[in-house]
Amino acid sequence: MRIQIFLLVFWSCVYSSAKRVTLGGIFPENDLTEKAFNLAIKKVNRDRHDSEDLSNIFFVNETIHDEDVFEISQNVCTLLRSSNVVALFGPQDRASSGHVNSICDTMDVPNIVARWDSDLVRMNAINLYPHAESLSLIYLNIVTQFNWKSFTILYDSIDGLIRMNYLLKKWDSKGYPVTLRHLGNTGNYRGVLKRVKNSGEENIVIDCSLKILDDVLKQALQVGILSDRHKVIVNSLDLQTLDLEPYQYTGANFTGVRILNPDEQDPALIFDHELAEMGLEDLSKLPLEAALMFDAVYIFARAFKRFKDAVKGDARTLDCTALDSWEHGTSLSNFIRDIEIKGLTGLIKFHTNGFRSDFQLDIVKLDENGIGLLGIWNSTSNEIEWAKSQETAITEGEMDMANQTFKVLIALADPYNMLKESSTKRTGNDRYEGFAIDIIQELSKILHFNYTFEEGEKSYGNEDPKTGKWDGLIGQLMRFEGDLAITDLTITAEREKAVDFTMPFMNLGISILYKKPTKKPPSLFSFVSPFSEDVWISLFITFTLVSLLLFIIGRLCPAEWTNPYPCIEEPETLQNQLTLQNSFWFTIGAFMQQGSEIAPIGASTRMLAGSWWFFCLILINSYTANLAAFLTVETTDKPIQSADDLATKGDQGLVKYGAKRGGATFNFFKGSNDSTYRTMYRYMDTHKEHVMTDDNDMGKSRVIKEDGGYAFLMESSSIEYIQQRECGLTMIGGMLDQKGYGIAMRKYFPYRNKLNTAVLYLQETGLLSQLKKKWWEEKRGGGKCTDDAGGASAGELTLDNVGGVFLVLSIGCAVSLALTTIEMLWDILWTSHNDNLPFKEELIEEIKFVAKCKGTVKPVRNRKDSSRSTGQSTRDGTPPYGFVPIITTTHDNDS
Repeated sequence: MRIQIFLLVFWSCVYSSAKRVTLGGIFPENDLTEKAFNLAIKKVNRDRHDSEDLSNIFFVNETIHDEDVFEISQNVCTLLRSSNVVALFGPQDRASSGHVNSICDTMDVPNIVARWDSDLVRMNAINLYPHAESLSLIYLNIVTQFNWKSFTILYDSIDGLIRMNYLLKKWDSKGYPVTLRHLGNTGNYRGVLKRVKNSGEENIVIDCSLKILDDVLKQALQVGILSDRHKVIVNSLDLQTLDLEPYQYTGANFTGVRILNPDEQDPALIFDHELAEMGLEDLSKLPLEAALMFDAVYIFARAFKRFKDAVKGDARTLDCTALDSWEHGTSLSNFIRDIEIKGLTGLIKFHTNGFRSDFQLDIVKLDENGIGLLGIWNSTSNEIEWAKSQETAITEGEMDMANQTFKVLIALADPYNMLKESSTKRTGNDRYEGFAIDIIQELSKILHFNYTFEEGEKSYGNEDPKTGKWDGLIGQLMRFEGDLAITDLTITAEREKAVDFTMPFMNLGISILYKKPTKKPPSLFSFVSPFSEDVWISLFITFTLVSLLLFIIGRLCPAEWTNPYPCIEEPETLQNQLTLQNSFWFTIGAFMQQGSEIAPIGASTRMLAGSWWFFCLILINSYTANLAAFLTVETTDKPIQSADDLATKGDQGLVKYGAKRGGATFNFFKGSNDSTYRTMYRYMDTHKEHVMTDDNDMGKSRVIKEDGGYAFLMESSSIEYIQQRECGLTMIGGMLDQKGYGIAMRKYFPYRNKLNTAVLYLQETGLLSQLKKKWWEEKRGGGKCTDDAGGASAGELTLDNVGGVFLVLSIGCAVSLALTTIEMLWDILWTSHNDNLPFKEELIEEIKFVAKCKGTVKPVRNRKDSSRSTGQSTRDGTPPYGFVPIITTTHDNDS
């Protein structure tokens, strides 16, 4: 009993020696942030006996629960008027926070918050949450380090776009397409997620509030965009508080960011006793805002201790209506900004602008083992210090190359190694760019080594048969003048004896660079092309034979002999319409599908006519169908189509061809046993002064200059690069062999296996294909000559295509004019002779009549001696049968 009385008196004395200080808090009801605030105050009061930094401090808390903005403002003013409040913590709501901060700023009461804020100006409130601009930098850094060339951003509010500010600036119409998709407010996000899946996008950034994040991830898993082919970055610092077990085994590259590391010893010690009171299983389930509020109380306690030691003044009540202010509030705020401690969320320090500074964020990855550390980002240096990467699948000895520096020999060759096109002077590795340069850069990221580029000899390497020494890049490696060599360096058996190579980073073969085949000019008589010469001859013979046969059958068939004058019941003569001239006219009319006024009467002639019509139907339709193809399809002139053609034309002196002097291409022909290739080698060796070049660029220029008179043998990959930029050049035939480009190194280089594994990883991930597309089809004028397959259409027919038809028509018109002139002259000559009239007079009269160009009735002129006209002439209107028929007219009233 005495002990209890003693303790009661002791604690009364202790509490009476420390002056109570009121801290105001504004939180949602039953929120973990309020619990963290209250627990932090208890812990400060408990630790003040053991820590000199907290001595003589005793805090009491006054809490206001979030309501609407007006009521919060009224409650804050009531709290300031009734209690000696030295600081206000919260609220977490943005709208309410603006009003509370305005009141605190007017009355010089420190306002401490722990929420995300997008304001870019100096903050009146003291905020422990990392600033929006800092978070934007880390997401940009992650995407850049992951080498994402395109990605989709899923967001739920404008705050997400602010956090993605720097990522949106990364957008580029050529290289970095960024797709924005709003998640919507319905709670069902599957529609948006399905569109992301159907788009084929594999890189996804999710930025949404913690309230809906769990639903978004679950629906993303249901839709199928959390798979082994997707890479996802979740922009929530509270990611670890969710149940992530359903996503551990999806295989997705799932990356997040956190500021609270539950695995560190310090946070666990700081918050060890409070976990049970918070109702949490472990520290990883503590929300970030609650952890920041816990740190906020602690940092305020240390700042207030320094403030009490330096300033003699107490808190007092304040009246909002009187616009009172606390004279020591600004000093206390400055003490808070000047403090620096280690809390649950790491180092807590403030910049002069009021933002939190010098903090670190963990970059974490979710896999089958849970959340693991990938790297650490520092806000001061804006750099990521990567931990050992689990993505590279490199062996355990990988770190042997880390932090080592290698000299990489290069040879300038497009697009492998090139000098950057820049108006400013560049030095060191920054001078170079290209396909091979990017490969070394990607390998250095995987294996964590450093490198310096150095231009080596122009020659890639040949062995002197006399001395056995190598020159070029191979010789430099053997002389320890470099560690690695990379360019369009072909792996050959001879070079493998001198140095080692990695597995090929590009597979290719030798092919022929030649001018693109030109279009053949259309033939004037291209309309006869649908049929061969034999068909045309057969057709003409058939036409003649059928016409003659029709004439003969017509004369034999009794039905074809008809009465020419229906008025005479019993004529003295019969007439046959199938004369030789008419027979030819009938068959040609049917062939031209125009018909004629002549119609067969007898069964035999009709059978022959029907057979002829069927023949014409099939033949003419076949001609029409084939004519469309011949007139619209362009044919090309291909002087050479293969190595055999090139060898033949080279011996004939029609086309010259050559290769790079002393290169792997020339050596291939030199060592080949194929008869065609041996022929080509002898030709190039015999004419080496005229056909061989010093490099590929000279060969390309010569192909362009000689316009079909020269072909150049080189690697297919280089030809593909040239084809994208020189539209007049193309690759002829297929590849003559199979080879590869590799990274050369000295014999028994200790890191060869690691480099091989890394190159294989670049191939499997498709990064090498992306780099090739970048440098072949996009950079430095690439894609200029890419054919637009979707825009192909039939070409227009020019006069050259159909000129022959016009020529035939012109000839027909001329022949027709000549025939009618001959017919007219013959008729006038015959008339003048029979009627004994002057030829000239008759000719002039006929021309005068024709020149009138009117009238369809031609009168018969009186002849001087009509009796001389024969009975066969009808020019005087007398019928040829010698008598005039009597016409009897009957009337209706006759019986």
